[in-house]
Amino acid sequence: MPEITLIEAIRQALDEELARDDRVLVIGEDVGKRGGVFRATQGLYEKYGALRVFDSPLAEASIVGVGVGAALYGLRPVCEIQFADFIYPAFNQLISEVARMCYRTNGEWTVPMVIRAPYGGGVGGGLYHSQSVEAFFTHVPGLKVVIPSNPYDAKGLLKSAVRDPNPVLFFEPKKGYRLIRGEVPPGDYTVPIGPAQVSREGHDLSLFAYGMMHHYALEAAVQAAAEGISVEVVDLRTLLPVDRETILASVRKTGKALIVHEDTLTGGYGAEIAAIIASEAFTDLDAPVRRLCGPDVPAVPFSPSMQEWFMLNPERILREIRSLAAY
Repeated sequence: MPEITLIEAIRQALDEELARDDRVLVIGEDVGKRGGVFRATQGLYEKYGALRVFDSPLAEASIVGVGVGAALYGLRPVCEIQFADFIYPAFNQLISEVARMCYRTNGEWTVPMVIRAPYGGGVGGGLYHSQSVEAFFTHVPGLKVVIPSNPYDAKGLLKSAVRDPNPVLFFEPKKGYRLIRGEVPPGDYTVPIGPAQVSREGHDLSLFAYGMMHHYALEAAVQAAAEGISVEVVDLRTLLPVDRETILASVRKTGKALIVHEDTLTGGYGAEIAAIIASEAFTDLDAPVRRLCGPDVPAVPFSPSMQEWFMLNPERILREIRSLAAY
């Protein structure tokens, strides 16, 4: 199978879904002739035309609002928010309309739309181009929240999201766009939304992560193995709905749990995973559940040295693995 980057896998998924289903549209800032700020939509405007791949104003509420209207009338919009940091103007649309439409109409209306957004730091973007926003939306029933960590899953999960009858928020780790490579089969396939994946088997402790942090977690697990520590790495992939069964099975196997995410610690998504483990697998634990997360500061700093202080990396994850393994 050919090896491609994460951004190429996303572009392939969009291309194939546009070709497969005439109802699929791509809407967002600069997604047309420019091909998107990260080139996720490069070439799609020329291939499918301005009626199916079109630029929006610099107004996120209108991007999502147009997407809601299109979805309600039978289309399949894929709305791109240029950076996840800019999703807040569309918060009311997402929470009050997108997430609740099926419920408020007793199932008569669904909103089959995807909201794509690159998230996370480590690219020198400063506070307005580096935020992790996933925890805000995993609190909202009616939404699905998906974060891929590798090209194979990115393509398969995005295709599943486009075909889903309900709204999916699809957050992409932008630091990994061209850094993460992997084998991706040509042609059509899907990865189901919902199930987590044990990406590395182990027996000493379980490490739960997603997105860029899963990529780093695998690197740390390889280094830990050289020191005699066997780490089971679980890629959560779908944050809402969460795969409780895979999480609990892994913890019951290893007896120890480490949750890693880039977002800040307090109120971060890792707290939900910790609560699931504490409430349903407490007697299986050999050590307290640990979280390794970003610090509780307002944003990722712009200064390179301060950004390095904020960001997690394989070395910091490895130190936490050693500490938990020795408990």
